[in-house]
Amino acid sequence: MRNSLLSKKLKRTETRLLIIDDNQIRYNQILELLESKGHQIQATLLDDIKSFEKQLNNTWDIVIFGRAYDLKVEQAITLIQASKQPYLPVLMLKPDDYQFEQYMSYIHKGIYDLVNLDYSERFYIDVIRALSYNRLLQNQQHLQDELENAQTQAQALVEDSHKAVAIIQEGIHLQANPEYLALFGFDSEEDIIGMPLLDVLQPTDLHDFKVRFKKISQGQFDQASFEIQSHKQHVSGKNLFKIEFLPANEEALQLTIDCGTTDVNAEAPQFRQPEMVEKMMAPQALKVHQQINRIMLNQPANHNALVSFALASCPSEIFHTDVNTLKSYFNNIQDFIKEQTHLSVFKIDTGLFVALLQAESLSVLQSRLTGLAALEKPQLLSVGKNSYALQLKLGYSQINAELSSEEQLEQLLNHALHTTLVGLQNESDMALTATLNSTPLSFDASGVLEQPSLLQTLQQQLEKGEIHLKYQQLYDKYDTSLYTYEVTSGFIYDNQWQALAGLVELENDTELSIKVDRWILVESCKQLHNFITQYPEAKLIVNMNAQILLEDPQFPELVAKLLTIVGSRLSHPLILQFSEEDLSLNLPEAQKQIIRLRQHGAEVALRNFGNSIYSESLLSQIEINYLTLDKNLSLFLADDKNLEKLQDKIASFLTIKPVEILLCELNDMNLFANAWNVEARFLQGDYFQKKLDHLTDVQDH
Repeated sequence: MRNSLLSKKLKRTETRLLIIDDNQIRYNQILELLESKGHQIQATLLDDIKSFEKQLNNTWDIVIFGRAYDLKVEQAITLIQASKQPYLPVLMLKPDDYQFEQYMSYIHKGIYDLVNLDYSERFYIDVIRALSYNRLLQNQQHLQDELENAQTQAQALVEDSHKAVAIIQEGIHLQANPEYLALFGFDSEEDIIGMPLLDVLQPTDLHDFKVRFKKISQGQFDQASFEIQSHKQHVSGKNLFKIEFLPANEEALQLTIDCGTTDVNAEAPQFRQPEMVEKMMAPQALKVHQQINRIMLNQPANHNALVSFALASCPSEIFHTDVNTLKSYFNNIQDFIKEQTHLSVFKIDTGLFVALLQAESLSVLQSRLTGLAALEKPQLLSVGKNSYALQLKLGYSQINAELSSEEQLEQLLNHALHTTLVGLQNESDMALTATLNSTPLSFDASGVLEQPSLLQTLQQQLEKGEIHLKYQQLYDKYDTSLYTYEVTSGFIYDNQWQALAGLVELENDTELSIKVDRWILVESCKQLHNFITQYPEAKLIVNMNAQILLEDPQFPELVAKLLTIVGSRLSHPLILQFSEEDLSLNLPEAQKQIIRLRQHGAEVALRNFGNSIYSESLLSQIEINYLTLDKNLSLFLADDKNLEKLQDKIASFLTIKPVEILLCELNDMNLFANAWNVEARFLQGDYFQKKLDHLTDVQDH
């Protein structure tokens, strides 16, 4: 049998090829090969990240990656996945130092396949396969858009003309609107569900109807609109009907019956006003329940839940600002929810939103719901240059099938508004909280300074559990520790964010500092325990202040208890991170405590590292596993000269001790791109993932 991929089908339209390479000869070779096979080629050659990012605004069929001046294949894939063509196939030209064992590593990075230009025929087949795959994706999307447009127009037509409508599957009624029920004399929808279509319509020409219906059921809609005569005299007095079938979804059909005049002897046809026809035929905005159904159709999942986000309270001062600020405050709530959840969020009304959460199992669904509970803490919402308080109330309602109407959506929302996420807390969460309460502190209160207003606020928020934990996923260049997250913490004071790591005021209140860090550690472990249901390989780097390390003798035992309850299958899922300066000022005591922590199952990291004359000396004396370089060192990535200096620094650190290096605050494309040119394994910054109130994987977005 001849291979259909090698037919002229793929040659009839232009192939759009984006080639990333620094070799013009290879570029010419690729074009000559494809053109010799009869393909029409539109191609672009580039070798820098800025040009690549611009070109992603255009539509492409294939990306071929060779070598580039300042662009790695990992970066190219990251940019593609964030573009309007997230599934655009990337073929990678075999690197000079390629080893066969690396193949799966490249596939896991996201490339479509590795190709070798030295074997031209095999290379051509690889290109054809990638091209065919992308064309199928494009056709699927095009057909999906057409189907949705047809369904929308049909829905608008039904609503405007009051047609009788029923949903039919395998010849059986599943749903019917009031007009349909009235037409055939039924009192309620329950009376018609499950009834055969033939029993209701009772067509006089049964054979003709069956032949037509069989073709329609097989997807042939060219003759799906016709008239039938019925044996049954219906309540309305009609027995001649003009009917039409349309696809409702992959398995069901929508039957519409015109309730207008059907008298074939009428003197003249009745025409709608031109503006009414135009209104019915123009694409209409999908209703919320239809948009949710669209997600469930395009991205089916075993378990689904509607999550409600309701505005619980807002600051009174917002009503004393100008009109634009007031409008922006309420408009920005939806963007805030989207940024935090990475879900499609739909506005129901002012201050009320809904999103669809999906999972492959019930346990994963509950895990994801539990993670969202952190969004109920008091938040800050940015409006222009100012920040205002925001309080949300979340709820959920599980759904098992597509939504039939806005009324059903409203019923589910009512249920969600009265079903809190707090009820999902499990026994391990309660055990973690009990562990925190079972190790009381004993300090001499006379030695504690009178708390200023900022620390009073912190104390109050600690008691209410309103301190915020922010989670940020790290990028691992080795692609082996994909679910490592840095945990930072803070609280809201005077409508401003106050970071807790290195908070000067806490240095004078040891007891409060330790209480806060214990709470942070327990809450982090709750999130970790919940998250490993989805990602068993997850681990956390938790930022802490020095007082808990130096002044809390029970700290190592607390860590051991928490790790036991978390129940991770990893040997060291918890990494405790302290400031370089704090440890260098208290080196003898810090060395003892770090040894104890490591014995109890935790690893240790240093932050703000590398910008001191004492950095190398400290590194040689202390047993640690990770280094987070000072944020000022990340700025060295901005130009080539300083980039070399940074690489020299990193090389000197690795010579002293083989630790894992983390570069932080890579918040723009340029810094993130240049980080591949130094020997830092982990990359952290907003460019990869912003700080969020719950744990999530970027690939879930």
